[in-house]
Amino acid sequence: MFDDVAARYDLTNDVLSLGQARLWRKEVAKAVHARPAEKILDLAAGTATSSLPFAATGAYVVPCDFSIGMLREGKKRNSWLPFTAGDATRLPFRDGTFDAVTISFGLRNVQATEQALRELYRVTKPGGRVVICEFSQPTWAPFRTVYTEYLMRALPPVARAVSSNPDAYVYLAESIRAWPDQTGLAALLQKAGWSDVAWRNLTGGVVALHRGVRR
Repeated sequence: MFDDVAARYDLTNDVLSLGQARLWRKEVAKAVHARPAEKILDLAAGTATSSLPFAATGAYVVPCDFSIGMLREGKKRNSWLPFTAGDATRLPFRDGTFDAVTISFGLRNVQATEQALRELYRVTKPGGRVVICEFSQPTWAPFRTVYTEYLMRALPPVARAVSSNPDAYVYLAESIRAWPDQTGLAALLQKAGWSDVAWRNLTGGVVALHRGVRR
């Protein structure tokens, strides 16, 4: 499915998020706070649009994704990045490799969520950090109702106009509705071993930025 939407994935995200996707990427970059010579894993990186801010700091960033189509599209645009094919539940990296690990809008697509969180923990150095950016639940009830209606009614027609595979965005809407809220994801992080787990809401809770530390 993701192979099929790779060519216009970034454009579609900008349109469907009403431009908010760029703001969310900036907030992820701030939270990761990559520094020169650090090793950063950007999991579910897709075309690596999310990886570029980390590379700009002088960090060594590895864009990793399960979709070969996404990686190929990313390689066309930024051939110098070390694109790596990988399964989030069986990452192809040694224990304690990365100073920071991050995944944006990809954890929801991994069937074994807890296993993925344990794998991220495994490949992180002691003292390293995790940042997860994912759709969540708006905190204001009236807005939450409007948002849910947008997801299920407006998003698929808009996707049909701009995406190469609009059916993928029907799945997107359904997967967002089924995803745990802020507290639920925090509990999964803690269960996987992460310490100092906290989160911050973006766009009224449409998206949540979760953080944790490997002790």
